[in-house]
Amino acid sequence: MDSAVLLDLLGNENRRRILRLLSHKSCYVTEISEYLGVSPKAVIDHLRKLEEAGIIESHTDDRRRKYFHIARDIRLEVNVSRHGFGAKSAYPANPSLDIAGRCPHMQFDAEVPSEPPTENDDLAELAAEFDRLQELESELSLAQRWVHGRISETLDRVNDQLGVDADSRFFAELLAAVVATDGSVPSVADEVGTDRETVEEGLRQLADGGLLRNRGGSWALA
Repeated sequence: MDSAVLLDLLGNENRRRILRLLSHKSCYVTEISEYLGVSPKAVIDHLRKLEEAGIIESHTDDRRRKYFHIARDIRLEVNVSRHGFGAKSAYPANPSLDIAGRCPHMQFDAEVPSEPPTENDDLAELAAEFDRLQELESELSLAQRWVHGRISETLDRVNDQLGVDADSRFFAELLAAVVATDGSVPSVADEVGTDRETVEEGLRQLADGGLLRNRGGSWALA
């Protein structure tokens, strides 16, 4: 889901309260209306927007009463710093994802159940697993905050080298791409995901600042 759409939807307090309620149980319009203290018409409008975005869906019970519930898990991350603003949303990864192979900088016990869950699962084991995952979530949140802090610190130092008016994050990405590739413009452009013209201009600015040199069409740190 587009993160901008999700941010717009969640910008409304009543829609956030609806999702908070639906995260605990499925509800019909009258229940939601009483919980929010707003008219059923207003609730229906909020539900329509959330349903159109695919965040919630509905089902009908035996009495033909329409219940709404959250359609699937979504994670939204927003980062606001001195060096940029970004938002991204994602659905949970498949439990079989090779997390160790995809995250070489992280070390943790990422055991994957060998069998699908059944009604015979031991409740004590499930409770212990839930507790372990909560601790892991807390640790990952702390690690993420640490990484964001180090990124800001690093970009501040890049700014000291480039000047206060420089787009430090973009130039830092260029420098990292030069180090990680053969230094050619096509390789650097592919690494940073930017068009070659923009990359060439950025590399020239870094060279003018004495941070890069060009030899035979290949860029390297000066």
